[in-house]
Amino acid sequence: MVFKIKNEIIQHDPKITANDTFNIANIILNRVEIMRTPMVISPFAPKDMPTINLVKGMRLVAVEAGIKYQGRKDLMLAVFLEGTVIAGILTKSKTCSAPVVWCRAQLKHGFARALVVNSGNANAFTGFLGDEAVRLITKAAADAVGCSQHEVYLASTGVIGEPLQAQTFTHLFDTMVKNASVGKDAWHDAARSIMTTDTYPKIASTSVMINGVYVSISGVVKGAGMIAPDMATMLAFIFTDASIDSSLLQSITNEISTKTFNCITVDGDTSTSDTLLIFATGACNHDKITDPDSSSALAFKSALYKIMHDLALQVVKDGEGISKFITIHITGAENDMAAHRIGMSLANSPLLKIAISGEDANWGRVVMAVGKAGEAANRDNIKISFGPNLLAEKGMRSPSYDEEIVSTYMKNSEIDISVDVGVGFGKATVWTCDLTHDYIKINSDYRT
Repeated sequence: MVFKIKNEIIQHDPKITANDTFNIANIILNRVEIMRTPMVISPFAPKDMPTINLVKGMRLVAVEAGIKYQGRKDLMLAVFLEGTVIAGILTKSKTCSAPVVWCRAQLKHGFARALVVNSGNANAFTGFLGDEAVRLITKAAADAVGCSQHEVYLASTGVIGEPLQAQTFTHLFDTMVKNASVGKDAWHDAARSIMTTDTYPKIASTSVMINGVYVSISGVVKGAGMIAPDMATMLAFIFTDASIDSSLLQSITNEISTKTFNCITVDGDTSTSDTLLIFATGACNHDKITDPDSSSALAFKSALYKIMHDLALQVVKDGEGISKFITIHITGAENDMAAHRIGMSLANSPLLKIAISGEDANWGRVVMAVGKAGEAANRDNIKISFGPNLLAEKGMRSPSYDEEIVSTYMKNSEIDISVDVGVGFGKATVWTCDLTHDYIKINSDYRT
């Protein structure tokens, strides 16, 4: 198609060079791609960008690097104060990306001066070329910032299997460092630059009083498809100016992720690039948080949970093709882990998700998903409710079930499903979305 467009342009104006026509053709192709799959904003997208609490000790910038698309920012750089500590959780995928391998090694020393994130190319399944791209990026960013190469963290998102041409954008880092800003526009640009099939930029922010000093926590996340975390999330970056011990930050991150990012799913597919990184610059003037049982640690943990929970739910609310946001509550399981597995069995069931998309209260598909989870469940004690409506109890349809009332409830944009499996006291909550025709459209066009 590129060559056909080039030939038509040359015939129209033979003075145009081959290089000109290649660039023009690429721009046309990008526009054709956008026209073929119109971007439909998620019905759950916020009307306004959230208020951002600016984080001391860091600066952000995003630029157009032309990694995949023309005319959009796709390369982000964050620069941190010397002494910034980091915690992170990375995908357990056995086919993880080159950036994940790099970050896993650097997390062992726990310090950071820079973060580089690109969209449009995942730098995954790219062999030695992927490792070389990581080397080029971290070296160039370290030289620009003036730090060790091992203090540079990076993440990539986009198409798997395509070599990342790092040499085409590493020269941008010097200017990016100079232009990095603390302003709110920089945060908005950063959130947009890491998007792929996301329909809106995802930001969350809060502040918390620590020993008489206000501490900021702000974060960005991207993710809409290939969402079934096995550690944390798609790409999530959280920043705070709190002063906290790195090992304690890691411990808190581990704990909170099990209740937030590890409790969401869109389609049951775990990305090769899932990355959660939390940076603490220590720029706030308060006593360092070192005791996990102290009031300052508990206050910080509560605020961080708020941010991670917010960002995790934003990912689901931008699930590819979403029309329904679904919350699943499991009770009565053998233990909390069993409850979680049962909840994820429901959340990852294509049949259940399609039924909800069609506004069909097919609780038989709930029964199926509970049974296949592999966890203990008492068939004759199971209770199933959709919202306030009890559909099934004592191993059969509830006498109070009213098809008309339940069908009316299923027209809501947010659906709650509650299941008690009747064997113990374990409980869990997970979040997902429905599965629609638009999900298929988005993913059938994704690479082409």
